[in-house]
Amino acid sequence: MTLRTTAILTSLALPSTALAQPDVSAMHKFSWSENCGWMNWRDAGDGTQRATIEPGGRFLSGFVWMENVGWLNLGDGSPANGATYANTTGSDFGVNIDTATGQLSGLAWGENVGWVNFGGGTLATPPDPAMLDLGASRLFGYAWGENIGWINLDHAVHYVGFGCEPDLNQDGNADQDDLAYLVNVLGGGDNPTRIDPDFNLDGNADQDDIAALINVIAGGPCP
Repeated sequence: MTLRTTAILTSLALPSTALAQPDVSAMHKFSWSENCGWMNWRDAGDGTQRATIEPGGRFLSGFVWMENVGWLNLGDGSPANGATYANTTGSDFGVNIDTATGQLSGLAWGENVGWVNFGGGTLATPPDPAMLDLGASRLFGYAWGENIGWINLDHAVHYVGFGCEPDLNQDGNADQDDLAYLVNVLGGGDNPTRIDPDFNLDGNADQDDIAALINVIAGGPCP
């Protein structure tokens, strides 16, 4: 058993309510496809159609945006049985999450690229299936599209993360420097790490985001 698998199984030994993750990270929102480029999991439809882990942590919904080939639909958030997508018809498809292992499966659809199999990483050599690791709050592994090849979720720097990340300036610490960074961005200053200043995800970039960041830095929960 790999260290990653151990971490996944350990993190998944939690009440099911812990499986619902807040949101795609503003700083870690990209996967990579050799044949279609960067895939943005957060900003689809100006953020209104972003990828989401549904309550209960059993499946994904929303869209991924690819500048070169358009939308990738992860599912509509309403599987017919209320629990997981069947992936047997065009009206009930999407990406499922095995709550016991974190492994992803099922199909996503892109109008310009066709079906993408999120269980396709099991076919790699060696197998490297797409996984949600709750301990690391990110995706790992690979998905496969017949028309676009491998989708890499495994990169150490450019990956899809979930939850708020208070280290806004990416210096390795969550501290007063991050608060100063947010204040500067809210004031119209430079934003080299390209954060979303709407830290509390209420639709506004304002003083409430400063208060939310202070709370998280002090050990409070993510908004």
